[in-house]
Amino acid sequence: MAVPPLLSVENLTVQARRNGAWFDIVDGVSFAVSPQECLGIVGESGSGKTVSVQAVMGLFPRRSMRIAGGHIRFEGRDIAGLPEAELRKIRGREIAMVFQDPMSSLNPVLTIGDQITETLRIHMGLARAGARERAIELLDMVGVPYPAQRIDEYPHRLSGGMRQRVMIALAISCGPKLLIADEPTTALDVTVQKQILKLLDRLRRELGMSIILISHDLAVVAERAERVAVMYAGNIVEEATAGDVFLAPRHPYTEGLVRARPRIDADVVRLASIPGSIPDPQTPTPGCRFNPRCAEATATCRASSPPLVEVAPGWSLRCGPRTVNMTEIA
Repeated sequence: MAVPPLLSVENLTVQARRNGAWFDIVDGVSFAVSPQECLGIVGESGSGKTVSVQAVMGLFPRRSMRIAGGHIRFEGRDIAGLPEAELRKIRGREIAMVFQDPMSSLNPVLTIGDQITETLRIHMGLARAGARERAIELLDMVGVPYPAQRIDEYPHRLSGGMRQRVMIALAISCGPKLLIADEPTTALDVTVQKQILKLLDRLRRELGMSIILISHDLAVVAERAERVAVMYAGNIVEEATAGDVFLAPRHPYTEGLVRARPRIDADVVRLASIPGSIPDPQTPTPGCRFNPRCAEATATCRASSPPLVEVAPGWSLRCGPRTVNMTEIA
């Protein structure tokens, strides 16, 4: 019997408003996360990765952004469009998020202890002394040295790596079932990146969490995710196991991302690149959104947008000509 997904996002459409007009920035996105699974979401900046998970958390400003369609089911309950008071009961307690910039995410005028204990007191109902003791345990769990002393530090007194560890401690403080890590190693030294990623791996095993890992670093995702969704211009263009996506990519955009990875086992004079840039969502590209940058684009690609089609068990693709070819092969 199949285990139902912990999180299921179905045909999610998110709109933004500019100069009084609403337009799609995420269009018909669907994905699911099983219990204790790690799903990687990759793509260039502006592809819609962060907006998609912000919709799950209900974190974007409601005056300038809105969910225009689709369902977000967490443990079978549709949480899309819930009132803010209801979302606050889920946010932090059941679903938590680690942001890419811990300095701007932590309150600079509160100690790190104040910020962790506030979450524990609100969601877990702990008294002040109990919340402080638990906060020290959490800081120790994520590898912050001398946690009993560091708990009274302000964020600016900590290094970037330590601040990110504090953010992770804050995120896991209530034992969430789903942790969203949005570029958790951005702007960190390589050695610190490795430490943070190993920490997430360990916490996932020990706490039994599911993780959505968002990154533009394909190597980071390839080592940790069971499945990967590739996003471009508000769409998922390919989704499969990490091995399939990185070893045998089928979508031209995915192939371009894989070719552009730096490699130490090859004598490369110049890195490959994808020409052009992601289109402005307010002026969408006719047909396939990748066609202006695709060397294989045909007249059909320019005329109509292909749907996301399952071309093999667990492997979905949004590319007209290639979808046909793979379906014929299957």
